[in-house]
Amino acid sequence: MGFRETLRHQFDSLTPAQQQAAKYVLDHPNEVVTSSMRAVSARMAMPPASLVRFAQQLGFDGWPALKEALQQDLGLDVEPYAQKAKGLVGRVSDNGLVAEMFKVHRANLEFTEARNTAGLQRAATLLENARVVHVAGFRACLPVAYSLMYVYRLFRDSVTLLDGMGGALEMQMRAIQPDDAVTIVSFSPYSREAVAVAQQARETGCKVLALTDAPSSPLALLADEALFFSTRSPSFFPSIAAAQALSEALLELLVSRAGKEGVTRLEQAERQLVESGAYQRQ
Repeated sequence: MGFRETLRHQFDSLTPAQQQAAKYVLDHPNEVVTSSMRAVSARMAMPPASLVRFAQQLGFDGWPALKEALQQDLGLDVEPYAQKAKGLVGRVSDNGLVAEMFKVHRANLEFTEARNTAGLQRAATLLENARVVHVAGFRACLPVAYSLMYVYRLFRDSVTLLDGMGGALEMQMRAIQPDDAVTIVSFSPYSREAVAVAQQARETGCKVLALTDAPSSPLALLADEALFFSTRSPSFFPSIAAAQALSEALLELLVSRAGKEGVTRLEQAERQLVESGAYQRQ
């Protein structure tokens, strides 16, 4: 029996205050696993100490243990990086180590391709209809987001990157308008900034496209459209290879649908890059 099912069975035996906490956990599981206990207690209008007692009533040592059980129940549990790295120690002479990585990459790509055939078309339509496309990705997902923004801007001017550089994320998010679209890249454990951007975008009323790892992702639940990639890896850190491939497939589709106008813009951008000396001539 999973954590949420167990909680439902125990609901009637809880005090009214504990039932209030249980209802919030059941109604907002992704917020619970991605937010601090202080933030959750503020949304519940309950003191943090009450959440600790609630967790202990359910048999946990404290709130972090409850969050871990909820993560596992949602399928979002991530083995600590250091723990996974221990399994790699001593395999330096293992000829199958690198082959294992590429084998998993191929499986990730096949899984990602099969899962997004129809979704890519819908995602392209969502972006094409937007006044401005804002792209966000943080930590390990920043390279995917930056690449998506950089290539997209080669044939469309109205594309921006929300990167929070210099602590300016809140300032950058103020530029989001209702007729815009926000594309967000993140996987479990989800970046606090990525969830904040998705929530702000929803509050603004603009469209949200999520590139993420699971339908239960907080980004997928906030998104108008979601594309999914696999992050499986035999190494200690989740793989972003499939996420990068997914973003490139989306770009390929977008430029194909842009037609002659897109090609013209691409020619202009390429010419400017060459004339400005951006590329080192051979």
